[in-house]
Amino acid sequence: MLAREARRKGYRVVVFTDEYPPSPAGQLATREINAAYYDPEALSSFVQDVDVVTMEFENIPAPFLAALEQRKPVFPSRQALETTQNREREKTFLRQHGLPCAEFRVVDSSESLAAAVAALGTPCVLKTAAFGYDGKGQVRLDEAEACWDDVWRAFGAARGVVEAWIDFACEVSVVAARGQDGVFVPFSCVENQHSHHILDVTIAPARVAPGVAAEAVRLARAVAEALDYVGVLAVEMFVLRDGRVLINEVAPRPHNSGHYTIDACVTNQFEQQLRAVTGLPLGDPAQHTAAVMVNLLGDVWPGETESPDWTPVLRHPRAKLHLYGKRRALPKRKMGHFTVLGETATQALVEALAIKAELLAQKSRVSVSPD
Repeated sequence: MLAREARRKGYRVVVFTDEYPPSPAGQLATREINAAYYDPEALSSFVQDVDVVTMEFENIPAPFLAALEQRKPVFPSRQALETTQNREREKTFLRQHGLPCAEFRVVDSSESLAAAVAALGTPCVLKTAAFGYDGKGQVRLDEAEACWDDVWRAFGAARGVVEAWIDFACEVSVVAARGQDGVFVPFSCVENQHSHHILDVTIAPARVAPGVAAEAVRLARAVAEALDYVGVLAVEMFVLRDGRVLINEVAPRPHNSGHYTIDACVTNQFEQQLRAVTGLPLGDPAQHTAAVMVNLLGDVWPGETESPDWTPVLRHPRAKLHLYGKRRALPKRKMGHFTVLGETATQALVEALAIKAELLAQKSRVSVSPD
Protein backbone atom coordinates (compact mmCIF):
# COMPACT_ATOMS: atom_id res chain seq x y z
CA MET A 1 0.00 0.00 0.00
CA LEU A 2 2.96 2.30 0.64
CA ALA A 3 4.53 1.20 -2.65
CA ARG A 4 1.32 2.07 -4.47
CA GLU A 5 1.29 5.59 -3.01
CA ALA A 6 4.96 6.06 -3.86
CA ARG A 7 4.51 4.99 -7.47
CA ARG A 8 1.52 7.32 -7.84
CA LYS A 9 3.84 10.23 -7.01
CA GLY A 10 6.63 9.13 -9.32
CA TYR A 11 9.01 7.55 -6.81
CA ARG A 12 10.96 4.39 -7.52
CA VAL A 13 10.52 1.72 -4.86
CA VAL A 14 13.10 -0.85 -3.82
CA VAL A 15 11.91 -3.55 -1.42
CA PHE A 16 14.28 -5.47 0.85
CA THR A 17 12.60 -8.54 2.33
CA ASP A 18 13.58 -11.91 3.72
CA GLU A 19 10.44 -13.41 2.14
CA TYR A 20 10.39 -15.46 -1.05
CA PRO A 21 9.43 -13.43 -4.15
CA PRO A 22 7.16 -11.91 -5.01
CA SER A 23 6.22 -10.16 -1.78
CA PRO A 24 3.05 -8.03 -1.79
CA ALA A 25 5.14 -4.84 -1.93
CA GLY A 26 7.53 -6.40 -4.44
CA GLN A 27 4.67 -6.82 -6.90
CA LEU A 28 4.50 -3.02 -7.17
CA ALA A 29 8.18 -2.22 -6.68
CA THR A 30 10.80 -1.17 -9.18
CA ARG A 31 13.09 -3.80 -7.68
CA GLU A 32 12.77 -6.47 -5.01
CA ILE A 33 15.76 -7.82 -3.08
CA ASN A 34 15.09 -11.16 -1.38
CA ALA A 35 17.82 -11.94 1.12
CA ALA A 36 18.55 -12.49 4.78
CA TYR A 37 19.06 -9.38 6.90
CA TYR A 38 22.64 -10.44 7.62
CA ASP A 39 23.60 -10.69 3.92
CA PRO A 40 26.21 -7.91 3.42
CA GLU A 41 26.14 -8.02 -0.38
CA ALA A 42 22.37 -7.65 -0.47
CA LEU A 43 22.53 -4.77 2.01
CA SER A 44 25.19 -3.01 -0.07
CA SER A 45 23.14 -3.43 -3.24
CA PHE A 46 20.05 -2.09 -1.48
CA VAL A 47 21.60 1.08 -0.07
CA GLN A 48 23.24 1.92 -3.39
CA ASP A 49 19.83 2.00 -5.03
CA VAL A 50 17.82 4.12 -2.56
CA ASP A 51 17.81 7.66 -1.19
CA VAL A 52 15.74 7.12 1.96
CA VAL A 53 14.67 4.05 3.93
CA THR A 54 11.50 3.30 5.87
CA MET A 55 9.96 0.16 7.37
CA GLU A 56 6.53 -1.48 7.45
CA PHE A 57 7.50 -4.08 10.07
CA GLU A 58 9.18 -3.37 13.40
CA ASN A 59 10.82 -6.72 14.08
CA ILE A 60 13.96 -5.96 12.08
CA PRO A 61 17.35 -6.87 13.62
CA ALA A 62 19.13 -3.94 15.24
CA PRO A 63 22.48 -4.57 13.44
CA PHE A 64 20.73 -4.31 10.07
CA LEU A 65 19.14 -0.99 11.08
CA ALA A 66 22.49 0.28 12.38
CA ALA A 67 24.17 -0.57 9.08
CA LEU A 68 21.42 1.24 7.17
CA GLU A 69 21.63 4.39 9.30
CA GLN A 70 25.36 4.68 8.67
CA ARG A 71 24.73 5.04 4.95
CA LYS A 72 21.24 6.42 4.32
CA PRO A 73 18.54 8.44 6.13
CA VAL A 74 16.23 6.02 7.96
CA PHE A 75 12.76 7.04 9.20
CA PRO A 76 11.65 6.28 11.82
CA SER A 77 15.03 6.19 13.51
CA ARG A 78 16.75 3.05 14.76
CA GLN A 79 16.33 4.35 18.32
CA ALA A 80 12.55 4.65 17.87
CA LEU A 81 12.39 1.15 16.35
CA GLU A 82 14.51 -0.42 19.08
CA THR A 83 12.36 1.18 21.77
CA THR A 84 9.04 0.03 20.35
CA GLN A 85 10.03 -3.44 19.11
CA ASN A 86 10.72 -4.61 22.66
CA ARG A 87 7.99 -4.58 25.32
CA GLU A 88 10.42 -4.12 28.19
CA ARG A 89 12.04 -1.09 26.58
CA GLU A 90 8.68 0.28 25.46
CA LYS A 91 7.05 0.02 28.89
CA THR A 92 10.13 1.47 30.56
CA PHE A 93 10.11 4.35 28.06
CA LEU A 94 6.46 5.11 28.84
CA ARG A 95 7.12 5.04 32.57
CA GLN A 96 10.18 7.30 32.28
CA HIS A 97 8.21 9.88 30.32
CA GLY A 98 5.25 9.86 32.67
CA LEU A 99 2.91 8.36 30.10
CA PRO A 100 0.06 6.28 31.58
CA CYS A 101 0.14 2.52 31.00
CA ALA A 102 -0.80 -0.61 32.93
CA GLU A 103 1.28 -1.31 35.99
CA PHE A 104 3.99 -3.82 35.08
CA ARG A 105 7.03 -5.75 36.26
CA VAL A 106 10.00 -7.07 34.27
CA VAL A 107 10.69 -10.76 34.92
CA ASP A 108 13.46 -13.21 34.05
CA SER A 109 13.11 -16.10 36.50
CA SER A 110 10.61 -18.10 38.54
CA GLU A 111 11.38 -15.91 41.54
CA SER A 112 10.81 -12.61 39.73
CA LEU A 113 7.65 -14.02 38.10
CA ALA A 114 6.27 -15.07 41.47
CA ALA A 115 7.06 -11.63 42.91
CA ALA A 116 5.40 -9.89 39.98
CA VAL A 117 2.23 -11.96 40.19
CA ALA A 118 2.09 -11.39 43.95
CA ALA A 119 2.41 -7.63 43.45
CA LEU A 120 -0.02 -7.29 40.53
CA GLY A 121 -2.52 -10.01 41.45
CA THR A 122 -4.35 -12.37 39.15
CA PRO A 123 -5.45 -12.45 36.48
CA CYS A 124 -2.48 -10.74 34.87
CA VAL A 125 -0.76 -10.99 31.50
CA LEU A 126 2.75 -12.30 30.86
CA LYS A 127 4.32 -11.17 27.58
CA THR A 128 7.64 -11.83 25.92
CA ALA A 129 9.92 -8.81 25.95
CA ALA A 130 10.68 -9.10 22.24
CA PHE A 131 9.06 -10.14 18.95
CA GLY A 132 5.41 -10.33 19.89
CA TYR A 133 2.39 -9.08 17.96
CA ASP A 134 -1.21 -10.11 17.24
CA GLY A 135 -1.33 -11.98 20.54
CA LYS A 136 1.84 -13.95 19.90
CA GLY A 137 4.21 -14.37 22.83
CA GLN A 138 1.71 -13.70 25.60
CA VAL A 139 -0.36 -15.68 28.06
CA ARG A 140 -2.93 -14.87 30.71
CA LEU A 141 -1.96 -16.00 34.21
CA ASP A 142 -4.82 -16.92 36.49
CA GLU A 143 -2.89 -18.53 39.32
CA ALA A 144 -0.18 -17.19 41.56
CA GLU A 145 1.76 -20.47 41.24
CA ALA A 146 2.65 -19.88 37.57
CA CYS A 147 5.97 -21.54 36.73
CA TRP A 148 8.50 -19.65 34.63
CA ASP A 149 9.89 -22.78 33.00
CA ASP A 150 6.44 -24.05 32.00
CA VAL A 151 5.33 -20.70 30.60
CA TRP A 152 8.45 -19.97 28.60
CA ARG A 153 9.09 -23.44 27.21
CA ALA A 154 6.82 -22.58 24.29
CA PHE A 155 8.23 -19.07 23.81
CA GLY A 156 11.97 -19.64 24.20
CA ALA A 157 12.44 -16.17 25.66
CA ALA A 158 14.80 -15.00 28.37
CA ARG A 159 12.88 -11.98 29.64
CA GLY A 160 9.29 -10.90 29.87
CA VAL A 161 6.88 -8.29 31.14
CA VAL A 162 4.00 -9.01 33.50
CA GLU A 163 1.17 -6.48 33.19
CA ALA A 164 -1.73 -5.89 35.54
CA TRP A 165 -5.10 -6.96 34.18
CA ILE A 166 -7.06 -3.99 32.81
CA ASP A 167 -10.87 -4.01 33.00
CA PHE A 168 -11.41 -1.64 30.10
CA ALA A 169 -14.57 -0.30 28.48
CA CYS A 170 -13.11 -0.35 24.97
CA GLU A 171 -9.89 -0.23 23.02
CA VAL A 172 -8.96 2.72 20.82
CA SER A 173 -6.02 3.82 18.75
CA VAL A 174 -4.69 6.98 17.19
CA VAL A 175 -2.72 6.78 13.96
CA ALA A 176 -0.69 9.93 13.42
CA ALA A 177 2.15 11.33 11.35
CA ARG A 178 5.08 13.47 12.44
CA GLY A 179 7.21 15.21 9.85
CA GLN A 180 10.92 15.88 9.78
CA ASP A 181 10.10 19.44 10.85
CA GLY A 182 8.28 18.19 13.97
CA VAL A 183 4.77 18.92 12.68
CA PHE A 184 2.29 16.45 14.19
CA VAL A 185 -0.84 15.49 12.23
CA PRO A 186 -3.24 12.95 13.79
CA PHE A 187 -6.09 11.01 12.25
CA SER A 188 -9.31 10.52 14.23
CA CYS A 189 -9.35 8.40 17.36
CA VAL A 190 -10.83 5.03 16.30
CA GLU A 191 -12.40 2.15 18.21
CA ASN A 192 -10.96 -1.35 17.82
CA GLN A 193 -12.49 -4.75 18.47
CA HIS A 194 -10.24 -7.81 18.61
CA SER A 195 -10.81 -11.53 18.17
CA HIS A 196 -8.20 -13.97 19.49
CA HIS A 197 -5.87 -10.98 20.10
CA ILE A 198 -6.00 -10.00 16.40
CA LEU A 199 -7.68 -6.80 15.24
CA ASP A 200 -11.09 -7.72 13.84
CA VAL A 201 -13.03 -4.49 13.37
CA THR A 202 -12.11 -0.79 13.42
CA ILE A 203 -14.88 1.77 13.89
CA ALA A 204 -14.02 5.29 12.72
CA PRO A 205 -14.52 7.58 14.46
CA ALA A 206 -14.54 5.92 17.87
CA ARG A 207 -17.81 5.92 19.80
CA VAL A 208 -16.30 7.66 22.82
CA ALA A 209 -16.80 10.98 24.53
CA PRO A 210 -15.03 13.96 22.91
CA GLY A 211 -12.81 14.35 25.97
CA VAL A 212 -11.66 10.74 25.72
CA ALA A 213 -10.83 11.14 22.02
CA ALA A 214 -8.92 14.34 22.74
CA GLU A 215 -6.92 12.63 25.51
CA ALA A 216 -6.04 9.76 23.16
CA VAL A 217 -4.73 12.22 20.58
CA ARG A 218 -2.77 14.07 23.28
CA LEU A 219 -1.10 10.83 24.38
CA ALA A 220 -0.23 9.88 20.80
CA ARG A 221 1.42 13.25 20.33
CA ALA A 222 3.36 12.89 23.58
CA VAL A 223 4.67 9.50 22.45
CA ALA A 224 5.70 10.79 19.02
CA GLU A 225 7.50 13.78 20.47
CA ALA A 226 9.26 11.79 23.18
CA LEU A 227 10.56 9.38 20.50
CA ASP A 228 11.47 12.30 18.18
CA TYR A 229 9.54 10.23 15.68
CA VAL A 230 9.43 10.78 11.92
CA GLY A 231 6.79 8.91 9.96
CA VAL A 232 3.43 7.34 10.78
CA LEU A 233 2.86 5.52 14.05
CA ALA A 234 -0.10 4.07 15.91
CA VAL A 235 -0.66 4.26 19.64
CA GLU A 236 -3.07 1.61 20.92
CA MET A 237 -4.89 2.44 24.14
CA PHE A 238 -7.38 1.18 26.71
CA VAL A 239 -10.32 3.37 27.74
CA LEU A 240 -11.19 2.58 31.34
CA ARG A 241 -14.72 2.60 32.67
CA ASP A 242 -14.07 5.88 34.47
CA GLY A 243 -12.93 7.55 31.24
CA ARG A 244 -9.17 7.41 31.85
CA VAL A 245 -6.95 6.36 28.95
CA LEU A 246 -3.94 4.05 29.26
CA ILE A 247 -1.38 3.32 26.55
CA ASN A 248 -1.16 -0.36 25.64
CA GLU A 249 1.31 -0.57 22.74
CA VAL A 250 3.07 1.60 20.18
CA ALA A 251 3.37 0.45 16.56
CA PRO A 252 6.16 2.32 14.71
CA ARG A 253 4.57 2.13 11.26
CA PRO A 254 1.29 2.54 9.40
CA HIS A 255 -1.16 0.36 11.26
CA ASN A 256 -4.00 -2.04 10.57
CA SER A 257 -6.41 0.24 12.43
CA GLY A 258 -5.55 3.03 9.97
CA HIS A 259 -6.51 1.14 6.82
CA TYR A 260 -9.91 2.84 6.79
CA THR A 261 -8.09 6.08 5.87
CA ILE A 262 -7.59 4.79 2.31
CA ASP A 263 -11.31 5.19 1.61
CA ALA A 264 -12.53 7.61 4.27
CA CYS A 265 -9.90 10.36 4.60
CA VAL A 266 -8.53 13.16 2.44
CA THR A 267 -4.99 11.81 2.90
CA ASN A 268 -4.49 8.16 3.79
CA GLN A 269 -1.91 6.86 6.25
CA PHE A 270 0.37 5.48 3.50
CA GLU A 271 0.54 8.74 1.58
CA GLN A 272 1.20 10.42 4.92
CA GLN A 273 4.08 8.01 5.58
CA LEU A 274 5.53 8.77 2.16
CA ARG A 275 5.26 12.50 2.76
CA ALA A 276 6.90 12.29 6.18
CA VAL A 277 9.92 10.18 5.22
CA THR A 278 10.63 12.10 2.00
CA GLY A 279 10.39 15.50 3.69
CA LEU A 280 7.20 16.65 1.98
CA PRO A 281 4.52 18.67 3.80
CA LEU A 282 2.02 16.42 5.56
CA GLY A 283 -1.42 16.10 4.03
CA ASP A 284 -4.89 16.84 5.38
CA PRO A 285 -5.98 13.89 7.59
CA ALA A 286 -9.64 14.91 7.75
CA GLN A 287 -12.14 12.05 7.69
CA HIS A 288 -14.88 12.85 5.19
CA THR A 289 -17.03 9.74 5.75
CA ALA A 290 -17.78 7.47 8.71
CA ALA A 291 -16.28 4.05 8.12
CA VAL A 292 -15.80 0.55 9.50
CA MET A 293 -12.87 -1.66 8.51
CA VAL A 294 -13.07 -5.47 8.83
CA ASN A 295 -9.95 -7.63 8.66
CA LEU A 296 -10.00 -10.60 6.30
CA LEU A 297 -7.96 -13.45 7.75
CA GLY A 298 -6.99 -16.65 6.00
CA ASP A 299 -9.73 -18.41 7.95
CA VAL A 300 -12.27 -17.00 5.44
CA TRP A 301 -10.56 -18.67 2.46
CA PRO A 302 -11.93 -22.08 1.38
CA GLY A 303 -8.36 -23.29 0.80
CA GLU A 304 -4.80 -21.99 0.85
CA THR A 305 -4.96 -20.92 -2.80
CA GLU A 306 -8.75 -20.82 -3.36
CA SER A 307 -10.37 -17.41 -2.96
CA PRO A 308 -13.79 -16.76 -1.43
CA ASP A 309 -16.70 -15.49 -3.48
CA TRP A 310 -16.45 -11.73 -2.86
CA THR A 311 -20.01 -10.96 -3.98
CA PRO A 312 -21.18 -10.01 -0.45
CA VAL A 313 -18.60 -7.20 -0.43
CA LEU A 314 -18.74 -6.16 -4.07
CA ARG A 315 -22.53 -5.84 -4.33
CA HIS A 316 -22.58 -3.29 -1.49
CA PRO A 317 -22.42 0.16 -3.13
CA ARG A 318 -20.23 1.67 -0.38
CA ALA A 319 -17.97 -1.26 0.47
CA LYS A 320 -14.34 -1.33 -0.68
CA LEU A 321 -12.38 -4.57 -0.97
CA HIS A 322 -8.60 -4.61 -0.46
CA LEU A 323 -6.58 -7.79 -1.03
CA TYR A 324 -2.86 -7.84 -0.24
CA GLY A 325 -1.50 -10.22 -2.85
CA LYS A 326 -0.31 -12.87 -0.41
CA ARG A 327 0.07 -16.22 -2.12
CA ARG A 328 -1.19 -18.60 0.58
CA ALA A 329 -4.14 -18.16 2.92
CA LEU A 330 -3.28 -19.48 6.38
CA PRO A 331 -5.34 -19.38 9.59
CA LYS A 332 -5.02 -16.03 11.41
CA ARG A 333 -2.97 -14.55 8.56
CA LYS A 334 -4.09 -11.10 7.43
CA MET A 335 -4.94 -11.49 3.75
CA GLY A 336 -6.89 -8.30 3.19
CA HIS A 337 -9.66 -6.11 4.53
CA PHE A 338 -12.84 -4.41 3.46
CA THR A 339 -14.16 -1.03 4.47
CA VAL A 340 -17.80 0.02 4.56
CA LEU A 341 -18.64 3.72 4.36
CA GLY A 342 -21.80 5.03 5.99
CA GLU A 343 -23.73 8.07 7.08
CA THR A 344 -22.76 7.15 10.65
CA ALA A 345 -20.26 4.77 12.19
CA THR A 346 -23.12 2.75 13.68
CA GLN A 347 -24.77 2.28 10.30
CA ALA A 348 -21.46 1.27 8.72
CA LEU A 349 -20.86 -1.20 11.55
CA VAL A 350 -24.22 -2.93 11.10
CA GLU A 351 -23.68 -3.29 7.37
CA ALA A 352 -20.05 -4.39 7.71
CA LEU A 353 -20.94 -7.11 10.21
CA ALA A 354 -23.68 -8.35 7.89
CA ILE A 355 -21.15 -8.72 5.07
CA LYS A 356 -18.73 -10.50 7.38
CA ALA A 357 -21.50 -12.92 8.44
CA GLU A 358 -22.21 -13.75 4.80
CA LEU A 359 -18.54 -14.49 4.13
CA LEU A 360 -18.31 -16.75 7.19
CA ALA A 361 -21.53 -18.56 6.22
CA GLN A 362 -20.07 -19.13 2.77
CA LYS A 363 -16.98 -20.73 4.32
CA SER A 364 -19.21 -22.87 6.55
CA ARG A 365 -21.15 -24.16 3.53
CA VAL A 366 -17.90 -25.11 1.81
CA SER A 367 -16.70 -26.90 4.94
CA VAL A 368 -19.74 -29.19 5.05
CA SER A 369 -19.86 -29.88 1.32
CA PRO A 370 -19.91 -33.64 0.58
CA ASP A 371 -17.16 -33.03 -1.98
